[in-house]
Amino acid sequence: MSKAEQIKNSIHQLVEEYHQLKFPQQEFVPGVSTIPVSGKLIDHNELIAITDAALDAWFTTGRFNSEFEKNLAKYIGVKHLITVNSGSSANLVAFSVLTASEHGEKAIKPGDEVITVAASFPTTINPIIQYGAIPVFLDVDIPTYEIKIEDLEKALSPKTKAVVIAHTMGNAFNLDAITAFCKKYGLWLMEDCCDALGTTYKGKHVGTFGDIATLSFYPAHHITMGEGGAVYLSNSKLKKIAESFRDWGRDCWCEPGKDNTCGKRFCQQCGDLPFGYDHKYIYSRSGFNLKITDMQAALGLAQLDKLQHFVNRRKENFEALKKGLKKWEHKLILPKATEHSDPSWFGFLITIRKDAGITRNELIEKLTEHKIGTRLLFAGDIRKQPYFKNVTYRNVGTFDNTELIVNQTFWVGVCPSINSSMVGFVVSVFDEIMAKY
Repeated sequence: MSKAEQIKNSIHQLVEEYHQLKFPQQEFVPGVSTIPVSGKLIDHNELIAITDAALDAWFTTGRFNSEFEKNLAKYIGVKHLITVNSGSSANLVAFSVLTASEHGEKAIKPGDEVITVAASFPTTINPIIQYGAIPVFLDVDIPTYEIKIEDLEKALSPKTKAVVIAHTMGNAFNLDAITAFCKKYGLWLMEDCCDALGTTYKGKHVGTFGDIATLSFYPAHHITMGEGGAVYLSNSKLKKIAESFRDWGRDCWCEPGKDNTCGKRFCQQCGDLPFGYDHKYIYSRSGFNLKITDMQAALGLAQLDKLQHFVNRRKENFEALKKGLKKWEHKLILPKATEHSDPSWFGFLITIRKDAGITRNELIEKLTEHKIGTRLLFAGDIRKQPYFKNVTYRNVGTFDNTELIVNQTFWVGVCPSINSSMVGFVVSVFDEIMAKY
């Protein structure tokens, strides 16, 4: 063993000791300990992985990222997966791919329409607006919180080019109906899977049904890189376009630190540039720089080893909450998996019935008093957000359920850091509160 390897082993041991001292396991004390809605769950292995990446002194995308992309693509069952610096960037890159001139008439252009839902997260919708396309909003069903399938045909127009929707809180939308609709009319399907890593539909991972899909690795999500995301797909042509948008819009596809992979670096005519202009500096589209660092990838790689455990814990916590709160279904609408789906739940959604005798804010305040974390369903109704005042969009159908979500819906956590004692306490607090109404 070399001296450098001996030092690295010593560093690993010290990192593990540091983690034990700095982040000792905390005993859960009901009413005193906070029960989170979400958050990272790491141990010394993640810190060691990040340390190894730092010791490589290769701070952009490198070997850890290559392995992460390969392993996660294999887990999901797709040919290609590229990382980006956030789930929001993933949505931006994925939607950008659908605007590429290579698609001819199928390319999304300003004024074209994209079907989506109003009960959404902002950065699922924002790329549509940023490219000058028109969001066409539909309502959702409750208790699945997924798009109203019966309104799809009503939403169609000669300008419709795509369907862009998320698998809300990890619950798959009706992929049979949506994929059939997109195929019938030649539409793109972009699946936002940021909350749904590990969710399957008829045994297949979500994100493998449409043309392109996205993930987020923010600490709230199923695995984390701190910040990070991914675009994944199985079409090699779309993958090349996605990489170009992620990497400054460049035409070159060399890996970082490599040159002349195509063998034509100085012998091409591109645009109005001189013949032989360095292909590494040819830009074929208006792109971005949205790559991650190898330290982030190293963290993600360590998290990936735990992914199936995390998914299982989320499912267990969800089922325990649903069983425990079933007695209050006359006051609370409990979430339900879409038919044919096996969700890797992001959270446990609850909608308070109008005759429950308690408002959402009152219930949330009482849960907060017991240190039980809660969140609303993201933007609620994106159309009501301050930044949307001057946005052009089109509505289809009524939005009774979206309105209900804005006023009556919230969620509690099912993340893997929540143990059975915590779930039991959450149920007991609900029992105490709801029994008074």
